Amino acid sequence: MVLKSFSFLFSNEQWNSTMSQKLIECVPNFSEGRCKDTIDRIAAAISATKSVKLLDVDPGASTNRTVYTFVGGPEDVVEAAFNAARVAQQLIDMRNHSGEHPRLGAMDVCPFVPVRNATTEDCVDCARRLGERLGRELDVPIFLYGFAASADYRRSVPQIRSGEYEGLAARLDQPEWRPDFGPAESRPAWGASMVGARKFLIAYNVNVLGTKEQAHRIALNIREQGRGPGQPGRLTGVQGIGWYLDEHNLAQVSVNILDFEVTPLHRVFKECRSDAAKLGLAVAGSQAVGLLPLKSLMDCAEHYAAEEGLMLLDEDQRVRLAVDRLGLASLGPFDPKQRVIEYLVDSGVAGPLAGLSVGAFVRAVGSRTPAPGGGSVSALVGALGVGLGAMGGLLTYGNRRFEHLDGKMRQLLPPMYSGCRSLLPFVDRDTEAFDAYMAACKAKAEPAKQQELLRDCALVPLELAREVAARWEQLEELAKVVNLNCRSDVQVAAKCMETAIFGACCNVRTNLVSVEDADFKAKTDSEAEELQKHAAEKCQAVLKLLDDRKE
Repeated sequence: MVLKSFSFLFSNEQWNSTMSQKLIECVPNFSEGRCKDTIDRIAAAISATKSVKLLDVDPGASTNRTVYTFVGGPEDVVEAAFNAARVAQQLIDMRNHSGEHPRLGAMDVCPFVPVRNATTEDCVDCARRLGERLGRELDVPIFLYGFAASADYRRSVPQIRSGEYEGLAARLDQPEWRPDFGPAESRPAWGASMVGARKFLIAYNVNVLGTKEQAHRIALNIREQGRGPGQPGRLTGVQGIGWYLDEHNLAQVSVNILDFEVTPLHRVFKECRSDAAKLGLAVAGSQAVGLLPLKSLMDCAEHYAAEEGLMLLDEDQRVRLAVDRLGLASLGPFDPKQRVIEYLVDSGVAGPLAGLSVGAFVRAVGSRTPAPGGGSVSALVGALGVGLGAMGGLLTYGNRRFEHLDGKMRQLLPPMYSGCRSLLPFVDRDTEAFDAYMAACKAKAEPAKQQELLRDCALVPLELAREVAARWEQLEELAKVVNLNCRSDVQVAAKCMETAIFGACCNVRTNLVSVEDADFKAKTDSEAEELQKHAAEKCQAVLKLLDDRKE
């Protein structure tokens, strides 16, 4: 149902410069999904806000609702949300509104979600600042919900939205339902708005070739609240209703998944299919509204790969598997590059250093600056070493001569392959940690803050060493059976991994020199020493295995 995607506000270079800053997602839902001019003007108000990146605009005609998704720093997302609301107040009149989706006001809900380097507390602060401003400047009732809620009985959207727009005036007369901000009286053209802070919520619809009533029956079975007290549903953290989409001539079980790590997409899809089958109904795929976190698709891929005995290493292939099995393209194209939040936020570009060409990186290392230095180089060497191990495994797997090893390769390859990606960000993380410490020193920050950042400088390379060390077991097993045409590649892999750990541990010790916490210093130094010793032993073991093997 995604009809329009808007161009990014920043160039890759501009956006990458903000990667270490706080990044918050804002997902306001406006009660207009049919008037293109209104939809576009609200989007333009968001895009025009400085330092905000509009990622997605998802309108629905039957629901008469549009979901906007954008990201930025705390101050910027609050400003963009207010700008959007101000335009909506001029264009949306709730007295003329109707649609399948429950609603309370013109800006129905506006949640803030932490994306990168931000906390729930940051999002609560955003919600309160936006709520106060909406109430004061637009003179409309505002309820806080989620982590920002002022009371437990008004923590969830369904609690606040009970009675919907039509019952709002009567509800505002009740003392317990006074809004958190703005007037305690009805504003008929606007209604009321809910502003909050939450985890990443997935709006997800399963397509049922049946009636609205049948879809709603399934929703009642699976949603956590079920049919009411004493009749709970089956899925934790799931809200749901059934509705009908005239434009597609089908019904949908429409759910909000409040925590996809507790109840994943594939579980919701499976339960809907099971209940539909009992009713003699077909399920024709599903639909994600707005954006999805990458992990939600990767979790689905892992489930289906295990269920079907598949081995998929490439991230793109795993995403394709999840999209196919869930039928996410059933109502229209589903392009992961436009629908997965990580791909949009990072624009497919690695960090500033990891994204450089080989030549540019080498020149940066050889320049007259302290960073990038040994820590970043160690991270790159480690990623290359693990990558070479993965290459040796891939040149063995699927080769008819070594078909008897396919089962073993299925066990060894996934952690080696994933290690190539998980280690590469350390190229930037090491330099970012050092730069943060130097900036604090230059700004004459409090000594406690400087010490905290100095400990981070030691912990980043220590984490790198742990990550590389976690691949020794796979490399050692690989050395016993790998296609001997790759002998030299695996030998280089072992030396690279040892060098990466050696370099990381040297970096740890350098950064520990000025750390004042004696216990932290001793514990960290001891772990680094063990990791370095273990690496030397494992490297020699791998080299010996390869040397001893005959053609």
